[in-house]
Amino acid sequence: MIYILDTSSNQLVEAEIIPLTSKVNMPLKKDGWNFNWRLLTKQNNTQAYVLKLINNPKTVEGALQLRVEDGIMIMDVLEIAPHNVGKEKRYDYVAGVLIAYACRESFKLESNYKGFLTFVSKTKLIEWYKKKYGAESALGQRMFIAWESGQKLIEKYLNRSNDE
Repeated sequence: MIYILDTSSNQLVEAEIIPLTSKVNMPLKKDGWNFNWRLLTKQNNTQAYVLKLINNPKTVEGALQLRVEDGIMIMDVLEIAPHNVGKEKRYDYVAGVLIAYACRESFKLESNYKGFLTFVSKTKLIEWYKKKYGAESALGQRMFIAWESGQKLIEKYLNRSNDE
């Protein structure tokens, strides 16, 4: 079971990651999201996912777009719901859960890059990705999470029990 932290009660709440389809409540720019997820879901060779609470499946807490190219798992887009950003965020661990999920998906690849996740970071987030998620710089803003760090993220964010 996946859990995220309700910041108002400091309790873990059950969540799930599901493919983003037209049947799912689409994250929309008019609701404060930065990316056009309706457009992103139409891109070839990509898969978008959303993180939702089990007890509130209508609200998207975060979204992720993945793509495999040349045997490498690429995290093209990671976005946290507007209500989960900043000091007043409603839920925490959203980014960690989605990144760990992307890492877990990369372990399913049958390539030399099995277990590796790569992405391009905004400049101001590079140090944060390094410190919080064990990411490493590759070239410029290109970063990657090696399989060892990915394994740690999976343990921390996807294999967590509710009694922690």
